[in-house]
Amino acid sequence: MSWYSVDGVQITLRLHIQPGAKKTECAGLYGEAMKIRLAAPPVDGKANQSLIVWLADFFKVPQRQVQIKSGETNRRKVVCISGSGVLPSTLNPN
Repeated sequence: MSWYSVDGVQITLRLHIQPGAKKTECAGLYGEAMKIRLAAPPVDGKANQSLIVWLADFFKVPQRQVQIKSGETNRRKVVCISGSGVLPSTLNPN
């Protein structure tokens, strides 16, 4: 199983989030998920908002096209992105 899937114009990502990092970056595969380090703290939804902003910028879509489908209060998240022409495989630093 891959850490992402593409179905038409929708991309689904399986992510493992590490909030409170020194900088926001992709850190490679973590099991069946892509690990993302976030500079934002895990307080008051700041990490989730930071993740949405970062992914929207990477995938070149408006923030409204990035949705956390599951794991809002968990490190494991499923995120859906619609309407991006950027391939998820380019997110992998390896």
